[in-house]
Amino acid sequence: MKDERPGFDLARLLEERGTERYELHTRHLNHQLPRMLHTLGFDKVYERAEGAYFWDAEGNDYLDMLAGFGVMGLGRHHPVVRQALHDVLDASLADLTRFDCQPLPGLLAERLLAHSPHLDRVFFGNSGTEAVEAALKFARYATGKPRILYCDHAFHGLTTGSLSVNGERGFRDGFAPLLPDTAIPLGDLDALRRELGRGDVAGLIVEPIQGKGVHASPPGFLREAQDLLHRHKAVLIADEVQTGLGRTGDFYAYQHEEGVEPDLLCVAKALSGGYVPVGATLGKDWIFKRVYSSMDRVLVHSASFGSNAQAMAAGLAVLAVMEQEETVANARRTGDLLRERLAALVGRYELLHEVRGRGLMIGIEFGRPSSLGLRSRWTMLQAARKGLFAQMVVVPLLQRHRILTQVSGDHLEVIKLIPPLVIGEPEVDRFVTAFTAVMDDAHSGSGLMWDFGRTLVKQAVANR
Repeated sequence: MKDERPGFDLARLLEERGTERYELHTRHLNHQLPRMLHTLGFDKVYERAEGAYFWDAEGNDYLDMLAGFGVMGLGRHHPVVRQALHDVLDASLADLTRFDCQPLPGLLAERLLAHSPHLDRVFFGNSGTEAVEAALKFARYATGKPRILYCDHAFHGLTTGSLSVNGERGFRDGFAPLLPDTAIPLGDLDALRRELGRGDVAGLIVEPIQGKGVHASPPGFLREAQDLLHRHKAVLIADEVQTGLGRTGDFYAYQHEEGVEPDLLCVAKALSGGYVPVGATLGKDWIFKRVYSSMDRVLVHSASFGSNAQAMAAGLAVLAVMEQEETVANARRTGDLLRERLAALVGRYELLHEVRGRGLMIGIEFGRPSSLGLRSRWTMLQAARKGLFAQMVVVPLLQRHRILTQVSGDHLEVIKLIPPLVIGEPEVDRFVTAFTAVMDDAHSGSGLMWDFGRTLVKQAVANR
């Protein structure tokens, strides 16, 4: 007898309703997202994606220099990760029983810890912000102290605990009271020493390279901060949610500085393979043993979906691909090439002030020009809203050159490049050629770019 049970046809659903994507978001989700995309002309309809590229319905390709905010470290739909997920689904494992020990979490923890041999144990959650939340809790419990230090302009997540160590006021406004935490300037050892002297600091959380603005911690800061923290019986927490897994040309960004061994380490994003959300908090044995000090405390910190088989399989596949395809070395080599070619343009364009970063995490900063004509236009934009010029560069990169990038933070004249780690010289050529064309247009003092700038000014004034 024929099975008459109703089924679910995903392909048919997308075919019938896919064109409603922007209307559905406007009605049922964050209504400001489609509004923003329409304003910028970013309201594209991408049909498919692979590696470092998207394609629209007309078959036009778009180069992805954003990687889903760093999630797509291996690019989209890597065949090895796809196959691992097919395999784990086909295995029909007895997953998430909560009262057994499946092999995949232990195997992934073992592989991760091999890249940080001074760390001993792993907690698996579902995102970067969860990884940070775990680190904050573990640091406070293990040290018996309440306060966490963080750096100005840091970004560690948007849940309440991680928001407490977020250095961007725009994210924090309206969500007080938060945890008793204190900001210090990135690299300021005197400020760190002063706060530690109060005796209530559990630890310092720091991005070795800040995502906002792409600012690296000064040479020697992490090592000296680590020594200061340990003398005051506090811990160093390295947030490598975006910088980890090869992004900066080493497996972890803290490894650029000799002698740095964080007590707690947060990773996520690229570990997912772009498929299954996952976050991991790596830590020293003594910290975990204090948190999980008895059988009564076995579930004192846990996550319902943590260590699920699909996420663990994706993570294991990602690490295998990184080793087989030498992804870290490619990020270092390609990143150096891209940064060098962009830095060579600084003397050519007065609006271009600096190119910085490591590996495939690059910041392009714009600043006030010297010539009168450009300076008056720059001043117009700055008066309306800081950051509009960088947005003026991002938009034509997409609209005219089909390259997706991002401004590196609100009110910043910085573009951040965090492409998939699998790009090579062809993608570097394409980006540099397009960026040069956009800067040529900007410095001509006329054309569509400055017309769009005036539109952004009107929009910024209207939003006040």
